Amino acid sequence: MNKLSSNGRLWLMPGYMPGFGNDFETEALQGALPRGQNSPQKCPYGLYAEQLSGTPFTAPPGKNERTWCYRIRPSVRHTGSFTKVDYPYWKTAPSIIDDVISLGQYRWDPVLDDGSHKTFVSGMRTMTTAGDVNIHTGMAAHIYLITESMHNDYFYSADSELLVIPQQGRLRFETELGVMVVGVGELAILPRGLVFRVVLEDGPARGFVCENYGAQFTLPNRGPIGANCLANPRDFKTPIAAFCDEESPSRLTVKWCGAFHQCEIGHSPLDVVAWHGNYAPCKYDLTKFAPVGALLFDHPDPSIFTVLTSPSGVEGTANVDLILFRDRWSVAENTFRPPWYHKNIMSELMGNIYGVYDAKPEGFAPGGMSLHNMMLPHGPDRDAFEAARQAELKPSKLQNTMSFMFETRFPQHLTEFAAHEAPLQDDYVDCWKSLDKKFNGKP
Repeated sequence: MNKLSSNGRLWLMPGYMPGFGNDFETEALQGALPRGQNSPQKCPYGLYAEQLSGTPFTAPPGKNERTWCYRIRPSVRHTGSFTKVDYPYWKTAPSIIDDVISLGQYRWDPVLDDGSHKTFVSGMRTMTTAGDVNIHTGMAAHIYLITESMHNDYFYSADSELLVIPQQGRLRFETELGVMVVGVGELAILPRGLVFRVVLEDGPARGFVCENYGAQFTLPNRGPIGANCLANPRDFKTPIAAFCDEESPSRLTVKWCGAFHQCEIGHSPLDVVAWHGNYAPCKYDLTKFAPVGALLFDHPDPSIFTVLTSPSGVEGTANVDLILFRDRWSVAENTFRPPWYHKNIMSELMGNIYGVYDAKPEGFAPGGMSLHNMMLPHGPDRDAFEAARQAELKPSKLQNTMSFMFETRFPQHLTEFAAHEAPLQDDYVDCWKSLDKKFNGKP
């Protein structure tokens, strides 16, 4: 495997959050960063200056995302004649199948490994799609199953930003801008257009991916919460510069408008020796998320658990939100504490990273997923409802639990895989059948 070189030279602290205008600079060789201008006539070490832009050039300050890369070869040398390839389990919106009914409440057990050889790309299994990749709106929800590393194999998505949540096994993301190792209880964000490969750190791995076609993920507005709690920018970490200067047969796969294209190249494309800017990958430790909640009575909306949001252009209505349910205290008096029954304009796909989810103590296994599409009623099963209704309301702590939700303004359409191959729980809706009538006509 190619080795990436870095002397760990970082000029600014690595706390980072996309969309906030932070600007960082890092170099793997001392003096590789040009000083004072972005594109000098002659770059140090004979490097090429190249800009990677995640927004239009004219985006306003604070929203303008770009990084200057100083690399051994320009990216035009990292591509060749493309041929189309097929990854049949990775689907892209719009993907609506006539004989698949997406209207319903669905839940899946963890998808089992079929024993085949799978990398991060070939092991992707799409569960739902929403919106339209061609107009940069919506998302797709995937699970990944990985049994082997990408060696001289590289990938980037021109369609989307990838938010990766491991559920089993650590992943080493070797990117153009440096290396991140991400494990269970963490997430990684890989920007649109960034070249990377994924290496297994400790055996087979599985997890979840939100493929975001829309605006980049950023921190939500905290409103009356103020400047603190929820996720803090300082806890998002970017890699330091690292590069590979090795000539060996390699392959680059590009996802573009839902199709996959490959070309052969004679060297590693991970050859950025130094970079500065604010368009970069990052990782975040989900255990650093600081929940907020009710201190006296009543049950707040789940939006108080928003970690990241991809804005839609309509204030308060997200293209997609990442919401996290982790360890926290429940102290509210005279209040039904689990999630209440509701119908929602947003579509909610949930995944269990580990532990027990309080609204579904049975059946929602780690590695499993559920989908409650827009305007479909859902809520606690009977056992969770009865336990919460009759519980002594003293302070209690939910512990060793971590689940997430991908919530989008668009309906999420099931793929063929989700409807017919993934381990769908056919009896999921039965968890509400025993909710009996309690009305007696008395106050």
